Amino acid sequence: MKMLGLGRGDSELTAAGSTFHDLDEVMASPTAEWKRPWWVRSVDQPTVEIDWEGMQRFDGRKMQQVSYANYVGNDKIAQLKEERRNKTKQWILENRQGYTLRDRALDLAGRMGSVSTTFLGSWKESTQVSAWAGEIFSPEELGVPRWKGTPEENARMIRAAMRHFGADQVGFVQLDEHIRKLIYAFDARDGKAIEFQDVDVAYETEKKRVIPKKAQWVIVFTVQMSEEQIRLMIGSPPTPLASSATGLAYSRARNMIERLQNFLHILGYQGVMGTWYNGLGIAPALGVMAGLGELSRTNRMISPEYGPLQRIFKVITDLPLAPSKPIDAGIMRFCRTCKKCAEACPSGALSMETEPSWEVKGPWNNPGVRAYFDDGPKCYTYWWTSTASCIRCFAICPFSTKNKSFIHKVVKATLSVTPTMNEFFIRMHSFFGYASSKDPKLWWSFNLPPYGIDTTRATQREKTVWKDQD
Repeated sequence: MKMLGLGRGDSELTAAGSTFHDLDEVMASPTAEWKRPWWVRSVDQPTVEIDWEGMQRFDGRKMQQVSYANYVGNDKIAQLKEERRNKTKQWILENRQGYTLRDRALDLAGRMGSVSTTFLGSWKESTQVSAWAGEIFSPEELGVPRWKGTPEENARMIRAAMRHFGADQVGFVQLDEHIRKLIYAFDARDGKAIEFQDVDVAYETEKKRVIPKKAQWVIVFTVQMSEEQIRLMIGSPPTPLASSATGLAYSRARNMIERLQNFLHILGYQGVMGTWYNGLGIAPALGVMAGLGELSRTNRMISPEYGPLQRIFKVITDLPLAPSKPIDAGIMRFCRTCKKCAEACPSGALSMETEPSWEVKGPWNNPGVRAYFDDGPKCYTYWWTSTASCIRCFAICPFSTKNKSFIHKVVKATLSVTPTMNEFFIRMHSFFGYASSKDPKLWWSFNLPPYGIDTTRATQREKTVWKDQD
């Protein structure tokens, strides 16, 4: 213990930093709040030697990334760009592993994300073609064939890419005469008409956005929100602290949408999106049709894995994709018995009826589905008066409980096949404190993972694949 700097002694290891007499002292130290390994010590000086007298403020313009031409010359840069472009093209044509068109698309698209979305993506602003990272090209511009795969291969590719960009669940819907009714007739934000026409390339004018009829597939994905933040709304008015989980999900999604559009463009396909992050179509409906979850009493989608704690987004593409099917996990049946969200709604916007209805509440609802229609204006008015967006219905939902315990999975498996135990499960949800109010200021003391969500879970299939590779 002395050799490790954990006991009394005069070694340099001990003198260099804090001295601990036992592991209890290590755990009680202030640095334990950082959740760092116990053997990481705080010291007064860094482990690199510094001459502060000899150091000066650096001129950032001299960075090699910025002033590279000054160091090697413009002719050398032109030569390197040409060589890089030729290698990129050659290795794509050779289908060299790690350098294929889809590998290059993943790299470049990942570098080009932003917090804004446009109809076709940021590649429209590109004026030159180069193989250098950061500049978007099409296969035609580079002189290579566009990506070709089976619908099943394409679906796996898009799901892998979207998970890489930060999405949680990814599903696919094929547009037909019925599913097209879930795409808005007019954009939700700027009022432009959305039309499907027999054209090769999507385009927009001052009054409309035109989607090619050959773009028959919708990529639907979700972005998870932090349960710890959302649950702060239980038993208290909505606060900016709690609603920030929603805002973060939308800003992350805008980034992912643009990356997806650029990824598709480099592969040789189109990815279209309306203005704003949900201007293209009815997100919960498309999520349900893609099999990501079921419609619920909140008139929003609930998934078996994340409950309602996620937001849904979509992009239409002409890349052929194998559609995923709707699911039955017993969620809609559970909602018939459970009315926790409606009981907790401070505005009274959610239905308390036991059975869903064909009758809409107002023009903000879309008819044609038997659902628990919400009173949207009531909900939105409460947002204004409370000064923060409210999703208390999400927070109180029993499906918002983490799958950390084996019993949670047992409960979900049971209600998926029979409603007999639903009432008992609802009572247990309150009994075990899942519906109890939380102290908002405690959130600032939590040691949460990035974005406040657990992204470490891997499917058994993924674990098996990597184990086989090892």
